[in-house]
Amino acid sequence: MEKFKTVLDLHLKHSSALGYGLVTLLTASGERIFSTVVFQCPCSATWNLPYGLVFLLVPALVLFLLGYMLSARTWRLLIGCCAPGARVRCSSGLRGAKVFAQIGVASALAPLTWVAVALLGGSFYECAASGSKVLGPYLCRNRTGCTDQLPLVPCSKDQKSDLQDLLKELKAQSQVLGWIIIAVVIIVVVIFTSVCRCLSPVSFLQLKFWKIYLENEQEIFKSQAKEHATELAKENVKCFFERSHPKEYNTPSIKDWQQISTLYTFNPKDQYYSMLHKYVNRKEESDSITSSEGDVMLPVLGFVDSPGINSSTGL
Repeated sequence: MEKFKTVLDLHLKHSSALGYGLVTLLTASGERIFSTVVFQCPCSATWNLPYGLVFLLVPALVLFLLGYMLSARTWRLLIGCCAPGARVRCSSGLRGAKVFAQIGVASALAPLTWVAVALLGGSFYECAASGSKVLGPYLCRNRTGCTDQLPLVPCSKDQKSDLQDLLKELKAQSQVLGWIIIAVVIIVVVIFTSVCRCLSPVSFLQLKFWKIYLENEQEIFKSQAKEHATELAKENVKCFFERSHPKEYNTPSIKDWQQISTLYTFNPKDQYYSMLHKYVNRKEESDSITSSEGDVMLPVLGFVDSPGINSSTGL
């Protein structure tokens, strides 16, 4: 039992890192399956380039779009924006563009992993490069009759043929590009994270407290919402069968739900840890909390809009 508790605590403390690790592992495994089972280079001067690029880039694009779809911030930003009367709520195009850019950075992990692993494997690049008219003269320099044989390189099984030298050169190029992408991504992530933390308006311990608060707020909100919804459902069903009028329940209005569902904005004048916290502390019931002077969106506080916050995530 103690071992199970230790494993559970480890998962809770490092859920974000484990989540990114799982995404990376699944992406790398998927690429291996595609390259060994599905991918078959046509070895044609016409089809090599488009076929190789499709397998290299299209899955990466799909993973990138899935990253947007699976992000809670995307739907917080988009839901209701096209509804009648929503123009004021969604009028800040620059703010929305910044949020979309931040989501894009987080969504780029899986597609970049796919491209990097695919380049390290070499199959997709070998096929695409062997059909490229741009790389052809470079690859075939000092080689006679190479231009016609180049598209056949990925399918070559003859160990004595000069095509094997071309195949090794293509694999080397692919692997070098793969390692360059990995190095660039790591450097960019380190720099981006360091700059965001450097510009953080709150201290390290306050940020830790903030995440503890959000974790508890979400748990309590889910519990209270379930309890309230259950009582409301029971009352409505009871009144239906008894043909009676239900007693009055104080349920938040559409405007209330919209305000606490908007993206979080930080204001140095007030210490609100979520839109719910900001909503219940408004001075007047008619006041809007969606926008006020001094409100800014900071990448380091993007976790406020994401579900499943853990107190140790990102620290």
